Amino acid sequence: MSSPTNSIPYGVQILQKISNKYPRLTRIVDRENLYKYSVLILTFITYAAYHASRKPISVVKIVLYQNCSDVTTPAPINNTDPDWCNWEPFNAEHHNALFGTLDSAFLFSYGIAMFFSGIIAERVNIRIFLTIGMLLSGTACSMFGLAHYYNIHSMWYFIGVQIFGGICQTTGWPGVVTAMGNWFGKGNRGFIFGIWNSHTSIGNIIGTLLASLYVESNWGLSFIVPGIFIITSGIINYLFLVVHPSDINSDSHLNEKVQNGHKALERNGIRRQSPHRDYNVPEENEILKGSSEEDEVKEKTEGSPILSHLNGSPKKAVGFIGAIKIPGVIEFSMCLFFAKLVSYTFLYWLPNYIKYSSTYSPSQSADLSTLFDVGGIFGGIAAGIFSDMFGKSACTCAVMLFLAIPSLYAYNLLSSVSLIVNIALLVVAGGLVNGPYALITTAVSAELGTHSSLKGNSKALSTVTSIIDGTGSIGAAVGPLLAAYISDLFDWTSVFYMLMGSNVLAILLLTRLVKRELQNVD
Repeated sequence: MSSPTNSIPYGVQILQKISNKYPRLTRIVDRENLYKYSVLILTFITYAAYHASRKPISVVKIVLYQNCSDVTTPAPINNTDPDWCNWEPFNAEHHNALFGTLDSAFLFSYGIAMFFSGIIAERVNIRIFLTIGMLLSGTACSMFGLAHYYNIHSMWYFIGVQIFGGICQTTGWPGVVTAMGNWFGKGNRGFIFGIWNSHTSIGNIIGTLLASLYVESNWGLSFIVPGIFIITSGIINYLFLVVHPSDINSDSHLNEKVQNGHKALERNGIRRQSPHRDYNVPEENEILKGSSEEDEVKEKTEGSPILSHLNGSPKKAVGFIGAIKIPGVIEFSMCLFFAKLVSYTFLYWLPNYIKYSSTYSPSQSADLSTLFDVGGIFGGIAAGIFSDMFGKSACTCAVMLFLAIPSLYAYNLLSSVSLIVNIALLVVAGGLVNGPYALITTAVSAELGTHSSLKGNSKALSTVTSIIDGTGSIGAAVGPLLAAYISDLFDWTSVFYMLMGSNVLAILLLTRLVKRELQNVD
């Protein structure tokens, strides 16, 4: 067990000293739940900040290349260049292809690095891992914006910044999912993770709104402000994030946690052996020692982050090969490849498409695109509820992916009819597109990372998460790149057909799991 001084964040240590000085506070506060829900809030803010720092590029694309005759800001005196308002090198004829290259530089580096990030996360302090990643991610985001101030026009500079940012961003997902998986057991996991995963959409909304504030006046700030947001969040994490229940098992708290462990065992029908045992200096697994029902204890404590820690010695890391052998990991990973392809095409190109298909200004187009993420919030929660209600994650994903196909067709066909129609279709499409993506990356990943075949070894959680999200991120890289070239060579309708075809492939990849769930075979 790690020593308290090494594992307890400095901010938490200060709060503990305050609570020890004023003991009345501890009597009215359930310390265990306080830590638990602080993790929920901090990881929510953390990943919202990660996504907020990814969003500016989709907003700023609109002004890096535009029709200068439509720009309200007057041109410089004696300037006859028709491209005076555009930022070199994006003033080329095939500007969409250049933007697609930037998106893919970020997303391919993200997807590839993600496979390694989870393996690293298993072996290091998650709090430090997240903090360093957030500081570097904020730096990368700000570096893009600094190009505006230092008059940088090198395509290689922008590509390098995107690659650096993509690698740094891989620290986020394995870190936050591991922390959540450590604190929250399997009960109602789909619902809890469905609400929690709205951080993705909330982050997208925050990033879009922050970027749209400056996009028409000073697009450099569209990157720098979200960069400051994620750096600030990283510092807060360093001070207050308690990654694992064992991190607060200092001598002053161990007695309380062991007693909580006994209560949990008794709720599960396991009678404790010695109610008058001295808990002042207990061994780590003393609570379970000597039980005549050892197998039952292991079964009933599996999935409980606190009791599984007390139940035995630390487990070894599972590794890549062991993780992909877990039933369902490959199918859900490949399904997420196509689900994330669709979601990230909207993430990176929706403001541009709205501007193209309407008469809205760049900032108005960016603001309207946030409704897709509003729908994503409800879609993620709904997917979690249905998954918990019926116990069929694959079926839930397949149904939502199927319903997303006509919603995408309808949006492309009818979005220009009126603002109300555009809003309604955006919300519906956002919910159906992001629902399966949210469910797979959260509850499904956490469930597979604590699969019964692992025999309680929670070390696999980071690796399973990185494999699933890494595979999905390769799809996320392919989608925006395809959209860039297809929109240049053909039109936006062809892009929507590509997205609908991707949903069909995602459904087909879930066929075996859907069949197994319908037959009620575990």
